[in-house]
Amino acid sequence: MNILLVEDDAALARGLQKALRHAGFSVNHVNYGQDAIDSVAGAMPDIVVLDLGLPDMDGLAVLKQLRNDRQMLPVLILTAREGISDKVTALDSGADDYLSKPFEIDELLARLRVLARRLSTSVSSAIVLGGVTLDTASHQVAVDESVVVLSRREYMLLKALMENAGRIQTR
Repeated sequence: MNILLVEDDAALARGLQKALRHAGFSVNHVNYGQDAIDSVAGAMPDIVVLDLGLPDMDGLAVLKQLRNDRQMLPVLILTAREGISDKVTALDSGADDYLSKPFEIDELLARLRVLARRLSTSVSSAIVLGGVTLDTASHQVAVDESVVVLSRREYMLLKALMENAGRIQTR
């Protein structure tokens, strides 16, 4: 499960990365909102953990951009803003969950497991085989999280082979 952690507090980010990796998650960390948007466009994570107080833009603006680009991407807000109106605004803007700082790591991990379960029950648009991920919704292919550009014919051939992995194929 790949997590994109969007957090500008370096000490908190280091601690979160360590805890998430220890729990079995793969973590990519960015400090800025625009970096988060670019990262999702390049290699879509499974879940985004998003701080609202970012140095370059408000986290809600990042959330809205992510929702415009990737409707189904789960986003958990992790922020110091703890007012009810902040929570309602974030959830109404498309956040899947909201956790206020300070928090217990066990609660964060439990909430991430809930989002992961929801992902596994939804229709997956990704085919993963070894280090190759083929996203049938966006028609993107990634090898070890690096996007690879394929022609239409190459994409269709790879898709057919991955969907029928382990079986002999004819022309």
